[in-house]
Amino acid sequence: MLTDSPRKPSIDPSRLGIAALLAVCSLLPLSVRTISAQELSTLERKFLTNLRQVTSGHLKAGEGYFSPDGKSIIYQAVPFDYPFYQIYTQSLDGGKPRLVSTGRGRTTCSYFSPDGKRILFASSHLDPRLEQTELEGRRLADELKKSGKRPRYQWDFDPYMEIFEADLDGRNLRQITRSYGYDAEGAYSSDGRLIAFCRDSEADETQPLTAEKPANPDIYLMRADGSDLRRLTSAPGYDGGPFISPDNKWIVFRSDRKKAEYLQIYVIGIDGKNETALTDTQGVNWGPYWHPGAPYLIWSGADHSDPNARPNYDLWLARYKVADGKFSIDPPQRITDFSGGDVLPVFSPDGRQLMWTSTRTEDRNSQIFIADFHLPDASN
Repeated sequence: MLTDSPRKPSIDPSRLGIAALLAVCSLLPLSVRTISAQELSTLERKFLTNLRQVTSGHLKAGEGYFSPDGKSIIYQAVPFDYPFYQIYTQSLDGGKPRLVSTGRGRTTCSYFSPDGKRILFASSHLDPRLEQTELEGRRLADELKKSGKRPRYQWDFDPYMEIFEADLDGRNLRQITRSYGYDAEGAYSSDGRLIAFCRDSEADETQPLTAEKPANPDIYLMRADGSDLRRLTSAPGYDGGPFISPDNKWIVFRSDRKKAEYLQIYVIGIDGKNETALTDTQGVNWGPYWHPGAPYLIWSGADHSDPNARPNYDLWLARYKVADGKFSIDPPQRITDFSGGDVLPVFSPDGRQLMWTSTRTEDRNSQIFIADFHLPDASN
């Protein structure tokens, strides 16, 4: 889901193509385009067809998730007239973006409930210093605009971030978490009873986060109403971006516990047991997501082993298996090799489409793309 942070690679976003924190403006008309097959590489044509851009008319957009019926998406974005991310929904049948968050504060990590009746997202709109936070955000945005430079990518673990649930139109907003410290990156289980999320339980209001005292978020599980809270991970460093498996037995997440800011993919049982590292590379692997009907995981990864080389973020797919309670994956297959950023991949509810954030735009700004997806093994 999304989001990234100082605990994740602090690298120029033009290199990462990270779009967990991205933008859309609902007041502007949509102007999308279809990517021709000739624009795809030989590798990509093995897996992807009918690739099209589904967001435009704004600065950037990304981290999208499908509605349960596959007819609309929810995503986070930064409006042109506001410095922080907001949450939008949009019909895939030519619809325009609709603001569903409050329009203030930092927002992130949106998701549809499995019954399609509610939405989930994290927001800092209850920040008691919100006006000051907004002024600082606008000042920094103005400075970047005047400089003409892309900002160095950074995600703040806002300690006033809480998880909220609302109706599809954003009304009847209900606060689910209530604690000082970062609560975000939430996603429902397939039956809608549980929410896996990321929490910095060590946050201290008297000691703001610094490079010497960074955030230390872990994976938590709670009932959809916020009750029965359970902590699943406790390793030093960042654990985040959790998603519960379709059978509700496993949680996949990303962690930089082995090397700060270098994320790897992990799984852990829903009971907090059998934690397993699935990747161990000289780079960054993040944004993992489950296929809804076949034993596959997909994520974004890049090689950072050469400090003089530009890391390129592409999508990777791996078949997994569980035997005697042990979770493992086959060697990952590369899905994209575009010379830009491809990140935050998610499958449609029927598994036939893949949506992700990419810089395959004419201006190389991040937008959301969707393609028909073909598994490497057609028997699945």
